[in-house]
Amino acid sequence: MPEFDATLSELLITALLAYLAGSIPFGLLVSRAFGLPDPRGIGSGNIGATNVLRTGSKAAALATLLLDAAKGLVAVIVSRALVGEDAAQIAGLTAFLGHVFSVWLGFRGGKGVATLLGALAGFGALIGLTAMAAWLGIFLVWRISSLSALVAAALTPAVALMLGQGHMIVATLLMAIVVFWSHRANIRRLLDGTEPRVTRNAP
Repeated sequence: MPEFDATLSELLITALLAYLAGSIPFGLLVSRAFGLPDPRGIGSGNIGATNVLRTGSKAAALATLLLDAAKGLVAVIVSRALVGEDAAQIAGLTAFLGHVFSVWLGFRGGKGVATLLGALAGFGALIGLTAMAAWLGIFLVWRISSLSALVAAALTPAVALMLGQGHMIVATLLMAIVVFWSHRANIRRLLDGTEPRVTRNAP
């Protein structure tokens, strides 16, 4: 846990603003801007980049990925600059929660992976790069987005511990738990051997 140097009111305001920013449904907004179908009506029904890719636009999926990651990264960086490290940890966590449980979409949203990776990059370059490398390595071997996300999320608290970053343990552990919860249907399909792969000739 980080040392709480900020006041309770500062932390609460930080949490609220980061949550609201994290709740911005960029997958939906980008799809509309590109004239694409509502991603909630196809595939997994969520607003993340992988599902936006199923609309047929790699550009829209990339834009969604970058914007969703930016929500976590910017929330951490701004909160650290304005309030402190304790606020940065809370901002990363609540921006991530905002993406998964968006207030603008009836507390539904994406699965949180891009925002998680963005927040982790804000927490520290090494832990962020480690999580991204884990995601990419698993994806390149198995071509399964959900498996990549689960492995990266599960490794992050352990990596934080090994790096001596004890102040990150609570936030990274809570985010990992939520990632597993948001991927519960994927986990069932992984166990059944029916989870789809992302093919190289995807649209």
